Amino acid sequence: MRLRFKTRASDSDWVDTVWTCTSEQVTAMTSVAGVRWGLVFWEHAGRAYTGITGPETRTGTAPVPEEATFTGIEFAVGTSLRAVPTPALVDGGIELPDTTRRTFRLDGTRWERPGPDDAEALVERLVRAGIVVRDPLCVEVLRGRRPSVSGRTVERRFRAATGLTQGTVRQIERARTAAQLLAAGDPATDVVAKLGYCDEPHLARALRSYVGRTVRQLREGAGGAIALGLDQRLTS
Repeated sequence: MRLRFKTRASDSDWVDTVWTCTSEQVTAMTSVAGVRWGLVFWEHAGRAYTGITGPETRTGTAPVPEEATFTGIEFAVGTSLRAVPTPALVDGGIELPDTTRRTFRLDGTRWERPGPDDAEALVERLVRAGIVVRDPLCVEVLRGRRPSVSGRTVERRFRAATGLTQGTVRQIERARTAAQLLAAGDPATDVVAKLGYCDEPHLARALRSYVGRTVRQLREGAGGAIALGLDQRLTS
């Protein structure tokens, strides 16, 4: 029993990753904290669905339709939907109505549902239509530049665009990277040093809060299905 994830990076400035997933006899998974919003398209029992997913600030358990197929687009940090403020999506999401196997409706317009190979083409159309937008100040900050405005203004606009503080984004991204390194076999001591954790207990607390796994579980691929882009067998 497993979730089969495939994830690829995108060469679009508007997209972080594109992923696909197939659930095989899986009814629940551990959701992992994440800093991006996304569009997800799935089919189950002959019906098609579309949803908007929001940033997640904590780990949890999420239901998974059995024998379902998914395609997802994770948007770059700093982008947002014109019609839905990203802060309203944090720790939640929206299922879009009126979806068919060929099209979905977003911001009053009907669009073709994409496959994993034409996700960027859809995003380009959404950008041209002004439905997906971004704050250029957030782009500057994420590239390490210092905008010529006050720190308070930067933080306010960053939170308005992403729904999160800069500190929260850094903590979540670091914990996700740590989990991936541990799952790949890196020793905990190396991960602590590489990512700047104070010590292994600090790493363990971050994993518990944001990933829902212990170091040992990540190393052994134990604990059940997890939404971390990892192909993991369920273990009893």
